[in-house]
Amino acid sequence: MSQKEITKEYSNGELTVVWKPAKCIHAKVCVSKLPNVYDPNKKPWITAENATTDELKAQIDKCPSGALSYIMKNDKANDEINSSTLVNVAENGPLIISGSMEITDSNGKKEMKSKAAFCRCGASANKPYCDGSHVKIGFKG
Repeated sequence: MSQKEITKEYSNGELTVVWKPAKCIHAKVCVSKLPNVYDPNKKPWITAENATTDELKAQIDKCPSGALSYIMKNDKANDEINSSTLVNVAENGPLIISGSMEITDSNGKKEMKSKAAFCRCGASANKPYCDGSHVKIGFKG
């Protein structure tokens, strides 16, 4: 299985945190907002039961790449389709897009998204998505 296909899930019983490593840009928003839940030095690195459902939702909604999402018990994913699209240029980092979008990959596979971080530096091994390589190469832009 390639990294692009990996999806990990961690539940607190009411909410399931969904993590897609290939989309993660290692911005560390999760670790800084909820260090009692996200610890990259532990296995598993996510302990969803260490926070309330509301705390998890608020933090996941701040994930800049969309690598983290959640599913409520007996519900579908929280990828809400917005009526507008926002584009933010991260200083020395990716384009962060939020809103309703359909992304078609080079093989013609289509995927609906509500958040994505697109590479601007050209060094990502997971194009068109950012994988955090901009930090390693010292990208400025």
